[in-house]
Amino acid sequence: MSATHPERLIISEQTAREAGPPTRVRDPARKDRILSAAADLVARKGFHAVSISDIGQASGITGSGIYRHFDSKSAVLVALFDRAIDNLLSDEHQIVESVADLRLALNRLIDGQVEFVVADRELAQVYHNEINNLPDEDSRRLRRKQRMYIEEWVHLLDELREDLSDADARAVVHAAIGAIQSTLFHNTGLPEDRLRRLLADAARAVLGV
Repeated sequence: MSATHPERLIISEQTAREAGPPTRVRDPARKDRILSAAADLVARKGFHAVSISDIGQASGITGSGIYRHFDSKSAVLVALFDRAIDNLLSDEHQIVESVADLRLALNRLIDGQVEFVVADRELAQVYHNEINNLPDEDSRRLRRKQRMYIEEWVHLLDELREDLSDADARAVVHAAIGAIQSTLFHNTGLPEDRLRRLLADAARAVLGV
């Protein structure tokens, strides 16, 4: 039997105390799985019909495990919407800063919105249907971001079409984005590339550019 060394035990205990409690590292891939599962479920069933347990089961995580990443079901929805609108705003900013030709810049914005609707169809559906189910503060904050996104379209159209007043341009921009989003809730049966071209052409026709 080996001899006990009390001084080693004391040093080990002191080192553990100084290191503090172990920290739990949150896996970003797990958070992404939660958000993807939530987008799919809410798009198919609606926000109120989906529970935290449903989201956990679909993402391979216990319902209680979701609370390590999100405080509530509404917080999952807010995170989904924040990510969507922040991505659109980031792309918009990059386009406006790097593309000097105004017509080309507006066309790039059209393409970005089309890609959101076609490639992220489930998330776009959820955003359209469920933004009013958010807490008031989150809803107002997201709508402010949405208005910021719209304003750049309006600014570009104002520059390109002198025949439109600011109010005219705003109405036309909303109509163009509405044309892009018009296929969200019915299946066209078209290949995605064909659908992208048709939606972009429709938006350009509405904008008159």
